[in-house]
Amino acid sequence: MAAPEHLAARLARLEQATRYRPLHIQTLLLSAFAPPEPSHFLYAAEGSFEGEAAQLLSAVEISTAGKSREVVLTDFQKRGLLLTHIMECPPESNSDAASVQALLASQVQVALVRIRRSLKPKRVVVISHSLDFLMPKLNEASLGCPVAAAHLDGATESDSLGEHNQNTFRQALSASGVS
Repeated sequence: MAAPEHLAARLARLEQATRYRPLHIQTLLLSAFAPPEPSHFLYAAEGSFEGEAAQLLSAVEISTAGKSREVVLTDFQKRGLLLTHIMECPPESNSDAASVQALLASQVQVALVRIRRSLKPKRVVVISHSLDFLMPKLNEASLGCPVAAAHLDGATESDSLGEHNQNTFRQALSASGVS
């Protein structure tokens, strides 16, 4: 059983993400795990946007300069975008690649049911290389919408996203009608 602090942090992340869930999700951005650092979590209640959050906002061309978190996240929401993770908690720091893949594989069905029954996006864009091995399952899942891969991970904050990743990602978004 998870520690009370762990459960409280997980519930807080879910509550924060739900606050900015669009009524009609145009594009569901699917990542493997919620990031371990609170400042890297897009929907964090406070702080600056760093890591995954900063990369994602840069890729969708939402500036954070001089704006409150609420204004930035409302802009993200108005574009019909929602970021979700197969696993709402980050893996243990000592986890090896095989155990991480096994964990993702064990939880993907739950995520697919949530996507199909609750979220009902018009398009799913997989933004994490960690989910590459699950792409056949995602494509065969009868989600009622197309699934594309446009990876955002693998880049560091200092080099931001590679030009190829940015272009691929923006093409996937434009194909779903997001501008």
